[in-house]
Amino acid sequence: MTERNIHVQPASGLAVEDQDIEVVERKGIGHPDSICDGIAETVSRALAQTYIDRFGTVLHYNTDETQLVAGTAAPAYGGGEVLEPIYILVVGRATKKFDGERIPAESIALQAARDYLDEQFPHLDLGSDVIVDVQFGEGSGDLQTVFGEEAAIPMANDTSYGVGHAPLTETEKIVLNTEETLTGEYAESNPVVGQDVKVMGKREGDHIDVTVAVAMVDEHVPDLDAYKTAVSDVQAFVTDLAEEYTDRDVTVHVNTADDYDAESIYLTTTGTSAEQGDDGSVGRGNRANGLITPNRPMSMEATSGKNPVNHIGKIYNLLSTEIAQSVASEVDGIRQVQMRLLSQIGSPIDEPHVADATVITEDGVAVGDVEADIQATIDDELADVTDITRQVIDGNLSTF
Repeated sequence: MTERNIHVQPASGLAVEDQDIEVVERKGIGHPDSICDGIAETVSRALAQTYIDRFGTVLHYNTDETQLVAGTAAPAYGGGEVLEPIYILVVGRATKKFDGERIPAESIALQAARDYLDEQFPHLDLGSDVIVDVQFGEGSGDLQTVFGEEAAIPMANDTSYGVGHAPLTETEKIVLNTEETLTGEYAESNPVVGQDVKVMGKREGDHIDVTVAVAMVDEHVPDLDAYKTAVSDVQAFVTDLAEEYTDRDVTVHVNTADDYDAESIYLTTTGTSAEQGDDGSVGRGNRANGLITPNRPMSMEATSGKNPVNHIGKIYNLLSTEIAQSVASEVDGIRQVQMRLLSQIGSPIDEPHVADATVITEDGVAVGDVEADIQATIDDELADVTDITRQVIDGNLSTF
């Protein structure tokens, strides 16, 4: 049995839910940074699956440097136009030749990126509103040195770390579900709501303020009154949604920068601010759990686009979140758990340099009472570390 360096200790300080001030943010799928994350990860999965289909294993690649240069648009009531297209550059490295066979990595990436945009952004005309470019350097085809022997546990590509926490606080749940619902089922029945929805939650004591920025689609806004109605409808919807997750007082603010007298409002032609001045990059938005949480430790790694086999910046951020969720759900008496995984370059990824869990227990439960159960849960998750790779390639784990 593998001996893993697992530590469990009580957390210092208050649980986030008990702190006086909590701040939580989520950048929606249509935010320029999230567009880059989504494309980078979609391209990553497409390359990984192609390598598996052709060679039975994932070859070396990384696509985590995608950039977006904003376009120029002229939104107008009833429908405006894009004057200068959005430019997206997918940058990275990919194995383009292996076992004597050439691999069309750039073509695969271009198709994957365009498919993603077509699926996620119904108001974006791929023929005229966006330019997608791909530039890949040559990746290494040497699987022995990069990913290890077939069926072996891969070796960490870097000395780095990942962090995760569970369970989500009420404010975190509100922020996450507000964006996902608005850009999902709500937008399907209310197409005036674009995909660029940014949510900021602030809890001060027992009062939560939720500030929502919603890119309204001009095609569905005939005049200012219709815009005001759309804003009011979103405010009412989010208020009702928040009540599903908390008994605290909640105030919802929508598009607070609007100036109705000057008719300066958040109106877009494509449903994203990328059409007009907002650039984007991979890794500048949500962390691996879909949130930006300054009350908690976070990793600065860009998770999206990195290879899911041995790149610690991806694997350990996803895995630490999975471990924290497992500990919180499977071990009785846990109120909060923060997980840190540190790798050492060249060591098997199932044997972190340290796996550190800091926990806050329920009243009447000592950390020592549950330490063995926590260690066992962490050990089981680490033993199954390669399952993260398959889940990522299958698209079952979100990276942003």
